[in-house]
Amino acid sequence: MLVADVSENYTDLVTTVFSSTIAAKAWLATAAVLLALVQVTTAARIYGKLSFLTERGRAVARVHRWSGRIAFLCTLPVFFHCVTILGFQTPDTRVAIHSLVGTFVYGVFVAKVLIVRDHSLPRWALPTAGLTLASVLVVLWVTSSLWYFTTVRFGF
Repeated sequence: MLVADVSENYTDLVTTVFSSTIAAKAWLATAAVLLALVQVTTAARIYGKLSFLTERGRAVARVHRWSGRIAFLCTLPVFFHCVTILGFQTPDTRVAIHSLVGTFVYGVFVAKVLIVRDHSLPRWALPTAGLTLASVLVVLWVTSSLWYFTTVRFGF
């Protein structure tokens, strides 16, 4: 069966670095959330809301763009594992919240990317979309990685 082969190959690949696929998900999601924090911080600087970052302009914009790209890439193996191996589940409240919020993450991402490109929208639209995406990632992280690190184990 094709799905079983993909799952087995994925597991073999991931466990060359991490102790398990769940550990990989926890650490990649943590990287994505940390990069989302960089995104929020640099966006606040771009909008002139933070003064402790001395740099403003191209350097901050470059860090903002690349942190977003890398965060997105970090979410792809997590997404693959959640959708193709685990699927939508509701055995308890934590998993139900995680599954429900997880269904929205890429929709919010696409909305943010479209808003970035549409300059006719009000000025508040982009920060709202960005903060919504960051919030969705934090909820997903709290209901998965934080739970894993505090309940299962803190390690690779």
